[in-house]
Amino acid sequence: MRGLKYLAGYSEQVTSKVERLLANNELGGVLLAKYPTPHQVRTDRALYDFTIDLKNEYLRKSQPLSKVSYDPKISVINHALGLHSFVSRVQGAKLTAKHEIRIATVFRTAPVEFLRMIVVHELAHLKEKEHNKAFYQLCEYMEPSYHQLEFDARLYLTHLETSGPLYQEG
Repeated sequence: MRGLKYLAGYSEQVTSKVERLLANNELGGVLLAKYPTPHQVRTDRALYDFTIDLKNEYLRKSQPLSKVSYDPKISVINHALGLHSFVSRVQGAKLTAKHEIRIATVFRTAPVEFLRMIVVHELAHLKEKEHNKAFYQLCEYMEPSYHQLEFDARLYLTHLETSGPLYQEG
């Protein structure tokens, strides 16, 4: 089972299909047929705007975000595609909170659907801190195909690791 660490929790039936695709060098073609182009959200400012648009559409009354950026230090190997940070600080007699979202830079050249899924996941942490039923219901509310996109993002990461970039830089 080479290179299937991103699919560790999936059934033998699913992983054997992915192994066949890898053996026949077809995984990239399957992904490209479904997601033919990468997104154009390349800068931290564009990522911030993309995230705020989603937040304003679904979580208008939640806490504000102070920062959204791509982070080269996030390791997808440790199962982190993005991070939501919550920092409380005492300023005089007030307690202030800052919320930050960081997305792994590997998703700078990925399909927009994957970026949206990761941002939705991190935004859901504004309301639900734990990965529980309410958390995933909120993710599905913001992105109805959340679970399929998560699986496809795992396939994308598997392809990156085994075969290299899916899209040509240009």
